[in-house]
Amino acid sequence: MPEITVYTVPNCADCAAVKALLTRHGAAFTERNVRGDPDALAELLRRANVRIAPVVMIGEQAYYGPFDTVKHHLTAALTVLEARL
Repeated sequence: MPEITVYTVPNCADCAAVKALLTRHGAAFTERNVRGDPDALAELLRRANVRIAPVVMIGEQAYYGPFDTVKHHLTAALTVLEARL
């Protein structure tokens, strides 16, 4: 399974919703707080070239935007990954 990284900021409802979705799917992920960690922000900019949170990286594929917009894409990607297990 590709590595999953979630780039977040504190007090972010969309960040919490993304993490809950990943947890419901049983997906292991690493959380990086881009507000409190300059290295995490630099990594996010290098990998996805955006300054928004949340950003979910599944391998090198970036998913970002409002949760209501991205949840369908994330669910589809997670379903494909689950089928490969």
